[in-house]
Amino acid sequence: MAGTVENLALTPDGRFAVGTTEFTAIDFETTGLHPGHVVEVAAVRVRADGTVLREFSTLVNPGPGVDPGPAHVHRITRRELDGAPYLGEVLGDFLDVCQGSVLVGHNLPFEARFLDGESGRLGARIPAMPGVCTLAAARRALRLPNYRLATVAEAIGVGEFAAHTALADAYVCARIVTTLVNTHGLRFADRPVFPELPRFAPAARLSPRRVMVPSGGTWMADFVDRVPEAAFGATGPVQDAYVELLGNALADRHISDAEARALGAAASAAGMTDADLHHVHTGFVKAMRELAESDGVITAEEERDLRAVAAALRVPETLHGLRATGTSSGTRRRVLVLGDGLAEDDLRAAVLDAGLQLAKKLTASVTHLAVGSGVPAAEPRIARAGELGARVLGVAEAREVLGLAQRPAPAPAPIPAPAAPVHRPVYAAEQRTAAFVPYPQPPVPHGYRPPVPSTPSVMLWCGRALMGFGMLLMFITVVALFGGAGLAAGIFVGVLGVGGLLGGWQIAVRA
Repeated sequence: MAGTVENLALTPDGRFAVGTTEFTAIDFETTGLHPGHVVEVAAVRVRADGTVLREFSTLVNPGPGVDPGPAHVHRITRRELDGAPYLGEVLGDFLDVCQGSVLVGHNLPFEARFLDGESGRLGARIPAMPGVCTLAAARRALRLPNYRLATVAEAIGVGEFAAHTALADAYVCARIVTTLVNTHGLRFADRPVFPELPRFAPAARLSPRRVMVPSGGTWMADFVDRVPEAAFGATGPVQDAYVELLGNALADRHISDAEARALGAAASAAGMTDADLHHVHTGFVKAMRELAESDGVITAEEERDLRAVAAALRVPETLHGLRATGTSSGTRRRVLVLGDGLAEDDLRAAVLDAGLQLAKKLTASVTHLAVGSGVPAAEPRIARAGELGARVLGVAEAREVLGLAQRPAPAPAPIPAPAAPVHRPVYAAEQRTAAFVPYPQPPVPHGYRPPVPSTPSVMLWCGRALMGFGMLLMFITVVALFGGAGLAAGIFVGVLGVGGLLGGWQIAVRA
């Protein structure tokens, strides 16, 4: 990644432990897939142990008359944006949260493109910050059917959350990175280097959005989490972002023609061709059909919803011959896993990878409850599961009963070597004056406060001069001694030379 974020890989065989590193998980809701405008920004700063230190979120006005983009996905209206601050007004608060931490994002290259675009429009020069992509890290650590944010969250035991709400997504992303570090032992491939970020005056106002957690999942949301990644075709930041949008649009069991057209337009603007879209849509619907048929029964509800989705995505041919065969037989295996250890995460991942249903909470449809070793015996869901008729098992026993063999961890992805050594200049020396240009409409000239660089420069030259003087005295001492000068005088002048050399060196180092 170029620009404001530099990729820092987290891998099972990384060379540097995370230790006391702090992470800032970020998420943007945007006007589309193509780097346009940010309409909501959130940042959640955490310690490596998962302790939340700070949070920041606000809606962002992209400018008068700018369309908010896929409102059916992020549920942000133009009216809400009219009363929100401009990005230039809140950039200082955002950077203050990020200062001295590793940025984290799910599909971070996609988020970085928007940060680059917005900071460029504002004229704010932001040095490259170290960043970790949890989508890439999860691919190295977990074996899952796909790596959408909701799927990875489900695999590590995160319950339902308000997807495509920036603050909720940032919290989930923070939970993912701390779980990958603490439970799965991922380490940095390279040591993070933290640049000095520019300082701006704090925002006079924020416009945070209320987070609404959905009341419950649907059968289609469950299927979307289990669609194999191979069905999506070639991956990349834009393709991954489109699959994320599509999956969230389908998760509510309905996607209208208007929604499908809006998604297609966003993908086209970002460079995806009609052939790319047809390939993704065909693979998505085919995979969902296979999952629906996997238990030998297609219900009328499933047939109706699948046909509506296929029609909206312009791939009705994928459902040729599909017919409802009856009501649900009740034989589907639906598994709830309690616990947050490595064995529990591996079991959740195996359940998803095998195409079984992974429950987020205990309901009457759960057939198997797997209880981790760290779950107390008094956990009320254990007794309740027995009352509902679910089979209560230990994690290892659940693997055997469900036929889930222990799979080896996926081989770590190769880490590309950097093309050239990266040198991080001190930001204050690079930019001595404010270069912050706000949108033309609002008055956003916030006060940039760069450090004064003159003092270190003077100290450096003084140190060098004193070192030179000390070396000169030592040279004179050697010449004088060879010329027959007295030993006492020679020692005295030599000591002065050594003192000057050492004193000058200390001043230069401090500068």
